[in-house]
Amino acid sequence: MAMIPKLELRQSQGLVMTPQLQQAIKLLQMSSFELQAFVDAELERNPLLEREESGEQQPPSSETESPQQKAAEASENFGRHGEESQQQFESTGGQRSEEKLVPGQSDSGWTSLGSRQGGSFSSTDDFDFDSSLSREATLQEHLTEQLNLTLDKPDDRLIGAYLIGTVDEAGYLTQELSDIAEGLGAPLAQAERVLNVLQGFDPPGVFARNLKECLELQLKEAGRLDPAMACFIENLELLARRNYAALQRLCGVSAEDIKDMAAEVTRLNPKPGAAFGQLVVQAVIPDVSVKEAPDGSWLVELNSDTLPRVLVNKQYYATVSRTGAREQDKLYLSECLTTAQWLVKSLDQRARTILKVAQEIVRQQDGFLVHGVKAMRPLTLRTVAEAIGMHESTVSRVTSNKFMATPRGIFELKYFFTTAIGATAHGDDPHSAESVRHKIKEMIVREKQVLSDDVIVAVLKEAGIEIARRTVAKYRETMGIPSSVRRRREKQLRG
Repeated sequence: MAMIPKLELRQSQGLVMTPQLQQAIKLLQMSSFELQAFVDAELERNPLLEREESGEQQPPSSETESPQQKAAEASENFGRHGEESQQQFESTGGQRSEEKLVPGQSDSGWTSLGSRQGGSFSSTDDFDFDSSLSREATLQEHLTEQLNLTLDKPDDRLIGAYLIGTVDEAGYLTQELSDIAEGLGAPLAQAERVLNVLQGFDPPGVFARNLKECLELQLKEAGRLDPAMACFIENLELLARRNYAALQRLCGVSAEDIKDMAAEVTRLNPKPGAAFGQLVVQAVIPDVSVKEAPDGSWLVELNSDTLPRVLVNKQYYATVSRTGAREQDKLYLSECLTTAQWLVKSLDQRARTILKVAQEIVRQQDGFLVHGVKAMRPLTLRTVAEAIGMHESTVSRVTSNKFMATPRGIFELKYFFTTAIGATAHGDDPHSAESVRHKIKEMIVREKQVLSDDVIVAVLKEAGIEIARRTVAKYRETMGIPSSVRRRREKQLRG
């Protein structure tokens, strides 16, 4: 078949990733610190942007555009009206910093950012070259990666994530475990069980509450924590005073053994977390706060301290444009005006989107706020996205590096998403993994005849829970419950 060159016209639909659209997506996923740094850089670069100082009350005029001042009237309609068109959305600047928790139906204009209509755009941030730069992983990142691979119970993972947030740069736990459990509304025994799992993470010795426990964890990992060594660690103050005779007597070993044990302990790392890269430590400032309203509902507010306030100085633009400036100068000012207006609108959309996502999370996880971690519901990004009329990738970006202050502490938005166990055809809504584990435990505790995993699967299916046998076995093992064979053997031994 002969090959000949020819010209051909094709018509296709595609989403063009303009620089402005890329900027809008990047703004959405930025943390409050990153956003502030970005806005500061824009204020330095763009002569038409001005910072709105807190406390200043500048009257709105046709010369100076203040999106935050115009928002007062526009945001009143934000919570009451139905869907807004993108044109209406862009015609109002600023954001509403407080919304009572009622179902929001307005579209933020972000729904198509993560979709693909042909072309080469995907939901990944291929344009974000900064994210590909190499750097040393931090201790928190290293621990979080292990957490995601180790714990699958949503409540255990939430406790583990909170514990990771309390670890200092040396790898030590900085808060009392009882205070953490009380704040999360979790049983102390559950918090201790999660801590025991985390204390097995790399590097050995991490999550210790004091130096002795740090050394014990490292010796345990190396298989060297025998009774004599445990006694040696318990009496480290005698080693500091060089009272080797007392150590020898307490540990029941020879002087040569004491010398070897001391040498082994000195080779351990008293600061296991120091080997990892450290980012600049910054206090977490919540982007959203949740508090109970007088009528018992939840009040969701944006933190105004994390929302940069900028103005577009149109008066300066008009003054310079009227002068005899060169053509390239006028072109430069025109580009600055376009960039400034786009930034204001992007900041507005970012704030509204965060608020809508936070409202839906609070609505879905109301039980956690009232009863604690045990009452967490299964929740996915898709559930929230469908409820508020946005794309799933948009919700994913919003929940990264954004924090919510609740009566039970400060949490990253992504930690409110948990796995679910499906229901059978005649069942009701999907069940949370935690509730299914609780049912399995109750069945085994109350069993008169030992129940096999197959029998448990059958009983759960009768209750409307669709679950595989291997899942039952995995849940049973995570709760420390032996197999039916072992339970039957132990029952026979007890007579």
